[in-house]
Amino acid sequence: MAIIRYKPTTPGRRFFDAQDNPELKGDRPHKPLTQGQARTGGRNNTGSITSWWRGGGHKRRYRAIDFKRDKRGIEARVQTVEYDPNRSARIALLAYADGEKRYILAPQGLQAGQKVIASEKAEINPGNALPLVAIPLGSIVHNIELRPGKGGQIVRSAGTGAQILGKEGRYCLLRLPSGEIRKVLLECWATVGQVGNLEHENISIGKAGRTRWMGRRSRVRAVAMNPVDHPMGGGEGTSSGGRHPCSPQGLPAKGFKTRKNKRTNRFIVRRRPKGSHA
Repeated sequence: MAIIRYKPTTPGRRFFDAQDNPELKGDRPHKPLTQGQARTGGRNNTGSITSWWRGGGHKRRYRAIDFKRDKRGIEARVQTVEYDPNRSARIALLAYADGEKRYILAPQGLQAGQKVIASEKAEINPGNALPLVAIPLGSIVHNIELRPGKGGQIVRSAGTGAQILGKEGRYCLLRLPSGEIRKVLLECWATVGQVGNLEHENISIGKAGRTRWMGRRSRVRAVAMNPVDHPMGGGEGTSSGGRHPCSPQGLPAKGFKTRKNKRTNRFIVRRRPKGSHA
């Protein structure tokens, strides 16, 4: 996988990057595993905007991903590795021995024709799913459950991976991509390997239109608004009125802690470092 850099034939092409993906196969997704996606435009059921600066974008079909990996003990062959417009990671289509097909997140190094399995006695190979108790220390894992049987909830984006640091009692210690060290029950399942598409973070969007294709609209600066629209609006020039940056509702926009779930604080051994946005 390599990044394609174009000659600056137009202003939009000057900083435009793309990816060369020779491993991707199949022009269309497996139709039985897809469904339509309703667009919200950032509005709720009453029509009020709850997520600003969203709308438009290319039409997409959702691919149903098997985050649970609950088809245990049945070997599957990787049929294709495909692009998914709904996530940064690539996805792999698995064809099981009993004829069923499912999509999973494609780890780094997984190719068409390889065999994967979800089993408590599976080998420690990329794409195989096991409970954390059966995975050795130092291994890199992704698609990790937080509750047994609920399915993978964390470490699912392109290029990410969590390292198993230790096992204490009923819990496994994981170093997450953000640097946070967290306890997860040993009965929870995870997939071996690092999520593929490592070059995703090096892609330059290049032009405003490409951001619009993704469904993100242009954002007006707060200091350019009127006082009726934002606390930082109004005044002569771009004055913030002598206050710290804030949201339209007046909440601090930088360095303001928003975590409310104190119930799970006991599972966090070490917080992520300051300034980490992973």
